[in-house]
Amino acid sequence: MNHSSAPSGSSGTVGKDGANPLSVHINADARQIWVMLREPAKVAQWHGWDYDGLAEEIRLIFFSPGVVEGQDHRSLTLEDGDTFLLEPGPDGTVVTVECGVPEPESEMADWYADITEGWISFLQQLRFALERHPNTDRHTAFFAGTPADGSALVDRLGAGSVGEPGEHYSLTLPGGQEITGRVWFRTEHQLGLTVAQYAEHGDGLLILAEQPLTEGVRDEPSSLVIASTYALGAKALHGVWDGWEAVRREHYPDADPLITSALGRAGKPAT
Repeated sequence: MNHSSAPSGSSGTVGKDGANPLSVHINADARQIWVMLREPAKVAQWHGWDYDGLAEEIRLIFFSPGVVEGQDHRSLTLEDGDTFLLEPGPDGTVVTVECGVPEPESEMADWYADITEGWISFLQQLRFALERHPNTDRHTAFFAGTPADGSALVDRLGAGSVGEPGEHYSLTLPGGQEITGRVWFRTEHQLGLTVAQYAEHGDGLLILAEQPLTEGVRDEPSSLVIASTYALGAKALHGVWDGWEAVRREHYPDADPLITSALGRAGKPAT
């Protein structure tokens, strides 16, 4: 599929009309998905974002001794009890993460809500990697922080008014970068956009997430950006990173500097 094609399946409307945001339809067979879950190098193509501790994070989550593989390769239970379920169908596979969510009144409930939001992002990254770039390494940029003026990131970018999953959008980011593509997914706290400018062929993925004030977890609301690019030349790649670092410096001055893939260590945007 190229960047002019709409996202597949009903997973584009996650979080609406009672749809489960931890369940996505992927245009890939269960065997392909299983490989993406069981080979560390493949997991690194979609899980989270590049940083110095990513390999260890992947090992702890997916390859700890307590991880249990289903004999039919249709389930994967992680050490904390979260379980991936694969349901093959004639037009792909439905992948669901079942979380051992604490009772709402539990002290752990708010903390686990953040974990759930992370799985929403990661499932959509898994879907994107398999459907758009199953054999292409990604390079990422990430930051998270509290906005200086309290504005939600999607509002500051003008992204709050983009259409429904599958619809075209066009945005001009602070600093003048233009991005175009289609809405990939929307949930209560997250927006995913395909970005034509983030890949040499096809498109990349931009996830914007709002993290609300959560007692015992976060004493201020914050925003989060994950920008995944594919096969960009060095100039274009650093242009993307420079743009997001400029946004971070101006609107999130207390946030840690942009975290980027290893390729950019030497020429990482100035902070």
